[in-house]
Amino acid sequence: MRLFSNDLGVDLGTSNILIYADKKGIVVREPSVVAVDKNTGRILQVGTEAKNMLGRTPGNVVAMHPLKDGVISDHVMTVRMLQVLLKRAAPKGLFNPKPRVVICVPSGVTEVQERTVINAAIEAGARRVYLIEEPLAAAMGANLDIRGPRGHMVVDIGGGTTDIAVLSLNGVAVSSSIKVAGDSFDDAIIRYMRRWHGVIIGKVTAEDIKIKIGCVDERAEETTMTVRGRDAKSGMPRELTLTSTEIYEVLRRPARQIAEEVLSVLEDTSPELVSDIAENGITLTGGGSQLGGMCALIEKRTGIPCAMGDDPDSCVVYGCGKSLNWINHMKEGPVNYAKKRAMRS
Repeated sequence: MRLFSNDLGVDLGTSNILIYADKKGIVVREPSVVAVDKNTGRILQVGTEAKNMLGRTPGNVVAMHPLKDGVISDHVMTVRMLQVLLKRAAPKGLFNPKPRVVICVPSGVTEVQERTVINAAIEAGARRVYLIEEPLAAAMGANLDIRGPRGHMVVDIGGGTTDIAVLSLNGVAVSSSIKVAGDSFDDAIIRYMRRWHGVIIGKVTAEDIKIKIGCVDERAEETTMTVRGRDAKSGMPRELTLTSTEIYEVLRRPARQIAEEVLSVLEDTSPELVSDIAENGITLTGGGSQLGGMCALIEKRTGIPCAMGDDPDSCVVYGCGKSLNWINHMKEGPVNYAKKRAMRS
């Protein structure tokens, strides 16, 4: 049956969308941004080209993120963005039917939000849609052996949400999802620049600052960066130099929220699984995990060794790709509904 079936694994992230095609690997890696003409409703650009338009569009064009905090905030724009990207990943042909799609969702989403994801994928051209929890996909993508009874902990720091889960026997034992992640760091930098320097910057500049000099644990050597923005009072261009020390002061609060939530999940975990985690360590995945000092911060707070998975940006989509091997045995529909049904039976 899989010979003539286009099976795709989709990491539908707040910041980026990655698509894994069966037997091909990652075929799409684009920012989850869409640019649309407000007058005609026509999609102008999707992905990198649309991201380059953020903050630079004329009045009749809007560039936007149709996903927020790990869930769909603009259904119509999400559908139209997925239509473009799914066609790019699985072009239609005589022997290419509509694809079956596995999509990851944060562990804290509601059944209504899950159904929104399913409906969006169906409207975008998917034949069937299956959901998988993000930390489970991240663990598989990071090559953790979660088939046995021994516990593993994964902390997936994405753009909109941070998903924390303890995994065992191919399932999630304890999990939590908080809306503190990469976007929270960007917003904190924007607020700091306006309040303390009187300079207004955009999301793209804030992300650049975070990547180049951002850290959540004190650095041995201080680094600097020149930033350009708009003066809040005069409206004129202004240039200033930022240091990694002051950005550390800005980012450490949201980073500590993540560390505290990791500790909270450990407190809700059984002693046997905590013992396994202490031995196996904590695995970090997602783009936010690459922020300087994140591993060291969580290790200090929990006392448990912490390490980043290989290619943390792609761990979730690689996990979705691995799940395609047993797509014929997966159940359609929301994950939350499937859990309730299993508990009733």
